[in-house]
Amino acid sequence: MDRLLIVRHGESEWNAVRRLQGHADINLSARGREQALALRATVQALAPDFVATSDLQRARDTAGLLGFGIAEPVARLREHDVGHWTGRAIPDLQAECGDDYVNWRAGAFTPPGGESWADFRNRAKCAVSDLAGKVSGTLLVVAHGGVVRALLEGFLDIAPHRIIPVGTASLTVLQCRGGSLTNMRLELFNYNPAGPVFDAPD
Repeated sequence: MDRLLIVRHGESEWNAVRRLQGHADINLSARGREQALALRATVQALAPDFVATSDLQRARDTAGLLGFGIAEPVARLREHDVGHWTGRAIPDLQAECGDDYVNWRAGAFTPPGGESWADFRNRAKCAVSDLAGKVSGTLLVVAHGGVVRALLEGFLDIAPHRIIPVGTASLTVLQCRGGSLTNMRLELFNYNPAGPVFDAPD
């Protein structure tokens, strides 16, 4: 693999009302579909050789809108499992859980019944490492904001507390120098055709 393209899915119905999704299978909103279509030309121009997607519908639909309806679904590319926080409104969690929510965003707290950051990061990294063996050129992964952040730590050692929430229907690109997964560098982060997004929903 020479290059890894990572796209976060377009805005979902729960993103629009700021609810945590985790493994919940929530559809794209109308705005999310528009966002994915707006990113299509950029991703198409990069001509990925292989495309994989989270098996959750919001990611699969985004892949289709980008022009890759036959993308390979991969369960290990699902979003971070937030356990009992699934479906909770983010403002309510921030008010009720305080430091626990902040520490979760930083990878230092596991919600009740949820997945630890380390386990999540490792499964996302292993999924991409396995996919990399299928392509000699460019790999496109359509997944989730948490997956983008997990891969940035897994491959570039950027701690999650140093990464802002990733914008919906945004593109992040890692270059794999010499074909080595241990020699990657960040080429592009959080690109959106409409401009930068600094306050994306988790």
